[in-house]
Amino acid sequence: MSANGSGAATATPPRLTGHRVAILVESDYVEHEISYYQHRFAEEGAEVVLLSRLWGQDSLTFTGQEYRAQITVTDDLESFTYDELNHLSVLLTPSGMVADRLRFTEDIERPAPALDLMRRAFRLPKLVKAFSCHGLMLVAAAPELVNGRALTCHNNLVGDVRNMGAIYVNQDIVVDGDLITGRTVNHCHLLARTVIDALDPPAAPIAPIAPAADASPRDALPGGVTRAG
Repeated sequence: MSANGSGAATATPPRLTGHRVAILVESDYVEHEISYYQHRFAEEGAEVVLLSRLWGQDSLTFTGQEYRAQITVTDDLESFTYDELNHLSVLLTPSGMVADRLRFTEDIERPAPALDLMRRAFRLPKLVKAFSCHGLMLVAAAPELVNGRALTCHNNLVGDVRNMGAIYVNQDIVVDGDLITGRTVNHCHLLARTVIDALDPPAAPIAPIAPAADASPRDALPGGVTRAG
């Protein structure tokens, strides 16, 4: 029943109104994961932005891993400025082959543009950096970003993150300040929930008020009211 007794459900106000969430995308992304993030964050009122390296094009269309579904990206990470980064609340690197593709650089003496973006992101402590599954491959060439940080990842990457100086924690989700990590794509719902809670911490439950210490049972009235005198 609603407060007015009509029986209609009361809508929960969105928790991420005014927030912007950027999700990195490349070919061989996991379709249901990206779709879930898009819908879940938007459901909470956030603006969701898809980012990728567009190689000088106005847009590029990428193909999913399992169903070959296509998704078009119009925001280029190479031209993404500090000001634009500063207006993000979350930069999320998903599962699949996204990180591995984005860490490609045609000049081995220069870091990939996506890694440059990540280095700038890690200089912004108010920006949540979220990684799912194999996403941490993106920062393998910049171990200083996660050195000494607690995190989780896919089992295949445990040795890699330890070599990067990170503290591997055998949990599905790990939060270390502005760094939130999920073990596998199957935990994407937990990752999204944790990100939402980080941006809008849930209110602590209100504890019931205990009767006064000097009130005897016979002095207690229905409803928790105590008889005076």
